[in-house]
Amino acid sequence: MPPAHTGAPVIPGASPLSFPAPEPHSPGRPGYRRMSLALFAAGLATFALLYSTQALLPAVSAGFGVTAGQASWTVSAATGALALFVLPLSALSERFGRTRMMTWSMVIAVALGLLVPFAPNLEWLIVLRAVQGAAIAGIPASAMAYLAEEVRPKALVGAIGLFVAGNSIGGMSGRIVTGWAAQAWGWRAGLLTVGLMSLACAVAFLVLLPRARFFRPASLNPRAIGRTVAGHLRDPLLLRLYGIGALFMTVFGAVYTVVGFRLVDEFSLGQGVVGSVFLVYLVGTVSSAAAGRLVARAGRRGALYLAVTTTALGLLLSLADSLAAILAGLVLITAGFFAGHAVASAAVSRTAKTGRAQASALYQSAYYLGSSAGGTLGALAYHASGWAATVGIALLAVLGVVSITLYGSHAARSERRPMAAAVAR
Repeated sequence: MPPAHTGAPVIPGASPLSFPAPEPHSPGRPGYRRMSLALFAAGLATFALLYSTQALLPAVSAGFGVTAGQASWTVSAATGALALFVLPLSALSERFGRTRMMTWSMVIAVALGLLVPFAPNLEWLIVLRAVQGAAIAGIPASAMAYLAEEVRPKALVGAIGLFVAGNSIGGMSGRIVTGWAAQAWGWRAGLLTVGLMSLACAVAFLVLLPRARFFRPASLNPRAIGRTVAGHLRDPLLLRLYGIGALFMTVFGAVYTVVGFRLVDEFSLGQGVVGSVFLVYLVGTVSSAAAGRLVARAGRRGALYLAVTTTALGLLLSLADSLAAILAGLVLITAGFFAGHAVASAAVSRTAKTGRAQASALYQSAYYLGSSAGGTLGALAYHASGWAATVGIALLAVLGVVSITLYGSHAARSERRPMAAAVAR
C-alpha cells in the first residue's frame, strides 16, 4: 500500500521518504541567523568602502588643493559606477549564482580598498574609486535577490531591513574610523583603516553565508534579459519605487556629502569630531530594522509618508545655526531615509515575480544615481550659496517622493473602483 501523501514538498528526483525539501529561512532558525550576520557584514563593508572618502572630503580637498565640488567626485565616481554596473552584474548573478557574484565582488572591492590610500593624485583617486564602485555593484542587487529567494515572504522586509542596517552601521563606522585616523595620521591612513576593517567583514561573510538552496541558473541571452528589464520598466509600481529610491538617495547624498564642509567651515570642528557626527547612523540602523513592523501597522504608503515627513522636518531643522539643531536634524533625516529605503527596496523584491535580480538592480541603479547626483549637486550648491542651497536641493527631492507616493495612492484607488463596481453588479 503506498504511503499517504503528507503535503510536504519533495526534492525532484529523490524518493519521497529520503530527505525533506529545504525550507526557506525564517526567524529563529540557525540558518537565518547565519545568513543575517553574513549579509550584515556584507552591508557593513559595502557602505564603509563606498563612502570611505565622504567624511574626509575637507581633508582631501585641502590635501590636493581642490574645491569641494572637485573633491566630491571621489564619492560620486564610486556611486555612479555602481549605478552603471549593477544591472549587468545582476544579469551575471542570474547565470552564475548570487553567492558567487557577492563573493567575487567583495574580494575585488576590498583589494581595491587597500590600494586606494596610495593614489598619487586626485585623478587616480577618482579612477580607483570608480573601479571600486563597479566592483561593489555585484553585492546589493544580488543580496536582495538572494534574500527574496531564500527567506520566507513574511520575513522578507525584516531580513532586508537587517541588510540595510548593516549598510547604516558600515556608513557610520567607516566615517568615524576614517575621521579619527585622519586626524591622527592623515586622510590616507583613514582610508587604509577602512580597507582593513572591510577585509575583516569579508572574511566573516565568506565563513557565515549559507549556500543558496533555491537559486536556479538562468540564461545569459541578451534578448531575454532585455525583455525582463523592459517588463520591469513597464510596471508602474516598480517605476514609482525606483523613483522613490533615487529621490530619497538624492537627499541623503546631498546632505552627507556637504555636512562635513559645513561643520569645518562654520564650527571649526576637527576631522575626528566631524567623523563622529556620523554616529547618528545608529538611528538608521534602528529605523531600517523596524521597517517591517512599520509596514505591518501603517501599510507601505503610510510608512513612506511617515519616512518622508521625518526627512523633511530634519532638513528644515538643519537650517538653524545651532550645532545641536543641526545634529537633531541629521537624526531625523537619517531615520526617515533608512526607513523609506528599506520599505521601497523590500517592495521591489515582493513586486517582481520573475527576474528579481534585474528588478533589484534597476532599483539599485536608480538609488545610486540619486546618490551621485545628490552628492555633486549638493556640493555645487554649497560652494555657490551655502548650506541653505543644499537643503533646497534636498527639499525638491523630498517633494518628488511625496508626489510619487500621492500618485500611487490615487492610482490604487482608481484601480479599486472598477473592481468594486464589478462586485456590486
